[in-house]
Amino acid sequence: MGHVINAAEQPTQSFRVDHASAVHGIAKAARAAALAAGLPGAMPEQAAVIASELGSNLDKHARDGVIAVQPLLLGHGIEILAADAGPGMADLARCLVDGHSTTGTLGAGLGAIRRMATELHLHSEPGTGTVAAARLINPAGTSLPHKDFGYVRVPADGERVSGDGLALHRAGEGWTALLVDGLGHGPAAAEAAEQAVLTFRRDPELPPARLLTALHHRLRLTRGAAAAVLRVAGGRAEFCGVGNIRGLVLGDGPRRSLLSRPGVVGLHLITPQVTTVDLSLGGTVVLHSDGLDATAALLETVGPVRLPPALLATELAHRHRQLRDDATVLIARAREGAG
Repeated sequence: MGHVINAAEQPTQSFRVDHASAVHGIAKAARAAALAAGLPGAMPEQAAVIASELGSNLDKHARDGVIAVQPLLLGHGIEILAADAGPGMADLARCLVDGHSTTGTLGAGLGAIRRMATELHLHSEPGTGTVAAARLINPAGTSLPHKDFGYVRVPADGERVSGDGLALHRAGEGWTALLVDGLGHGPAAAEAAEQAVLTFRRDPELPPARLLTALHHRLRLTRGAAAAVLRVAGGRAEFCGVGNIRGLVLGDGPRRSLLSRPGVVGLHLITPQVTTVDLSLGGTVVLHSDGLDATAALLETVGPVRLPPALLATELAHRHRQLRDDATVLIARAREGAG
């Protein structure tokens, strides 16, 4: 059996840390998200402490700090993401030692966060900034490869709902992802995205082109959307997209673009075409809506591609998000020789 987990009903909550008073709201949101995810025992309070520690660090020591709270894309739990624009940490290992808070630097409290979090991913560069992803995972849940995936899905500034939708289906060692961007933003765009996700959930193992055709029929009574389906199995990726969803496959060799065809799903669907890419040697697959202006940045640099998917998604969303539009990025790390 495959698992279909989607974030369409629970967008990422993003908080700009521009004042000490923001930290209380961030901790409250993390606690509520942990309770909603069914995390047991002390884990909701641990989520609040982690969010508070990360937020306090950004408020005291960093520039352009942002905290995000969201459900895990796979399994039962939450992740708390943090990003800033500097000053960064020169000795990350030292900052992870308990008691480092006495030095009064950006690394304050990271040792405690590492003890409380189920997983903690960190990357920091002096002068550039720091990204962090702390995950709290229900120990009674099904074991799933959380480390292979990362995402961020934030609504446009001022909106409570996102017009972007994201769903992921796993079947054995393979998986299929849907990324959809309802035209515009706000409730009408969110309705189009929700209808697309519901259609995907009905039969996610259809061939990608047939899935897009099914979405087209379901979205005819909505304002329409851009949409893309990505299937990875057996060392091969199949991509089929219509509209402004962009994709890239990144690795040690040449970058490979995953191009969507022009059109609007639900309004003007051009016959979908499938692009196939060899992933037998591994690689990083990136999908994003046009709320992130990330394609050029990814093509220009190699270093960030080495980051764990959760950190790469956090980095791209922080640096390349368009505030006036919904923004979604999905990062998936393909394993060598496997789907």
